[in-house]
This record gives sequence, C-alpha cells and structure tokens, in this order.
Amino acid sequence: MKPSCGRLFRIVCGLGRFVEVVVVALVDYLLSCAFARKLPKPVARAHWIQRHSRRALKIFDIRMSIAGPVPAAGLLVSNHLSYLDILVISSIAPALFVAKREVKFWPVIGLLAQMAGTLFVDRQRRTQVAETNNQIQAALDSGALVVLFPEGTSSNGETVLPFKSSLFEPAMGRNHAVTIGCIQYALDEGDAASEICYWGDHTFFPHLLNVLSLRKFRVAVRFAPFIPLTADRKELARLSRAEILKLKEAPVP
Repeated sequence: MKPSCGRLFRIVCGLGRFVEVVVVALVDYLLSCAFARKLPKPVARAHWIQRHSRRALKIFDIRMSIAGPVPAAGLLVSNHLSYLDILVISSIAPALFVAKREVKFWPVIGLLAQMAGTLFVDRQRRTQVAETNNQIQAALDSGALVVLFPEGTSSNGETVLPFKSSLFEPAMGRNHAVTIGCIQYALDEGDAASEICYWGDHTFFPHLLNVLSLRKFRVAVRFAPFIPLTADRKELARLSRAEILKLKEAPVP
C-alpha cells in the first residue's frame, strides 16, 4: 500500500531534517569532543550526544513522559525496544551506551555510536567481555552515566527478555549508583510493537522512514533506584529484570 500524501510529506521533511541533524552533529563533534580538554572525554561525548538527541527527537511527532528520579551518573539498566531508546535516554540525561558489536557496522548509526563513545561488546568472546567490563568501570569512575541493555537485543515490548549477566560485574562493587529504567512506546493510531519497536526482520532505513511518517506517538520512561544486594551476577541480572517488569506493569503516568 502506497503512503498517503500526508505521510509522504512527513517522510520527505523528516528525512531532510535528519540529514541536517547528522551534519551538524559531525561538525559539533570536531569542536566539542575531538579536542575537548576541560571535561573527561567520556563525559564530553555524553553531553555531545545529548545535545543532538534532543535535536533529533524534534523531528518526530513524539510526546514524552518521565517518572522517577533521573540518574546523573552510575549504571542505568534498561529494557530495549529500538534505536530510538538511545535518543530518548540521551535527551533526558547525558549518557554513554553499551551495545552489541554489530551496531558498530550499521549505516550512519554505527558511525554516530562510535563517535558517542559507545562501548561495543562481542559476547561470543570471553576476553572481550572482560575488556568491556573494564571500560564500563573506567567510564563510571570518570563520572559518566553508563546505559546497559542486558537483553542483548531489542524486542517488541510485550515482555522483557531474560537478561545476560556478563556485563553486570561493575554493578557488584557498590562504588557507583545503579538505576533501573523502563521504556514503553504507544501510538494513537497503529501498533507500536510493529511500527516503532525495532526487532525481528526490520532493517534500519525502511524502519526509520516509517517512523518519520507517524503522527502522535508517545514514549513513557520510568526510573527507580536499584540496590544490588547480591554478589552473584546471574542473581543480580534476574533481580534487576524483575524490578523492570514491575515498572513495566505500573500505570503509565
């Protein structure tokens, strides 16, 4: 089915603005991050991605609601539904992200993720996982907020997938605050699971064009403090997932 004239107009306008945001972000990176001296580089990159995430979100017809104490530093453990999650969380608080290695090679998004200081992990290589844990710890020690999506992939939002425990090591030292987060999308007209969530056989550019065409979609983001009460990584992963499921089932503000 061909898109209506209204949807086609929104796609064309949105795509033009998206390209503009990317170009401005690249120039700003050279000025504020590549030669940053005053702020530690991870923090400088987190502020860079926040500025341009806020600009990017203005492209979409999106309404956001936020509940709970917004973390300023430490580890944020969240469910994962779409690449939009990065824009949403970054617009709320400057943050660095942990992502699967494949994201590094995505068109446009991969380049921006590298520039934003994203920590890429290859869970198939045990030595690389240990290295990523060390990078997470170093970023936390620098005062950054680090966002972890322990599901390891995005989903359609019907539930929260089981958490992978390999990157919970930095949360066990109790030297930094741990926060849980829950993201939920909704559409006034349509199905958020199939049109906003990025999962299954979706590919980036067709999905982006469809999201640009949507009208009036909503995102609810909820945060809550989480106190690690165990030194077992697998148990910590299970407990944090259970708490995020509780946030998910709570009434949307």
